[in-house]
Amino acid sequence: MNISDLLAPEAVLASLKAQTKKQLLQELAARAHVRTQLPEKQIFETLNERERLGTTGVGAGIAIPHGRMAGVANIMGVFARLESAIDYEAVDGQPVDLVFMLLAPENAGADHLKALARVSRLLRNQQTCEKLRAAKNAEALYAILIDQTGSSSQAA
Repeated sequence: MNISDLLAPEAVLASLKAQTKKQLLQELAARAHVRTQLPEKQIFETLNERERLGTTGVGAGIAIPHGRMAGVANIMGVFARLESAIDYEAVDGQPVDLVFMLLAPENAGADHLKALARVSRLLRNQQTCEKLRAAKNAEALYAILIDQTGSSSQAA
């Protein structure tokens, strides 16, 4: 599974403004609505329900909010670099500035877990995160995210 299977270029946001975790999830739901045509409120509630089970702030400034819901045709993502890091109640207590949201069909099962693992591996790479934080625009962010999907990626 490649990041390009999960993420479209128009689903990459270079400078998302959010002051709180709730505001961030609302913004991500609005962006996902454009791609899925599912109600924003339903997407937000799905993400929020998952957060109640435990934070998706995985540490090192990274969050991977996700959920499964009816009406989603294929696993899809939205990537956002935040204009300013926010408190996300991450496992390490650090503020979050890189967010990769995933939505999956209700019956996605193992594919949902594979997508989460793929995104997690990508964002665990410190060099990749440094490049993402330094990128100038959404096109550059997308190129970095996609470039890292190869099994033998070279430094850009």
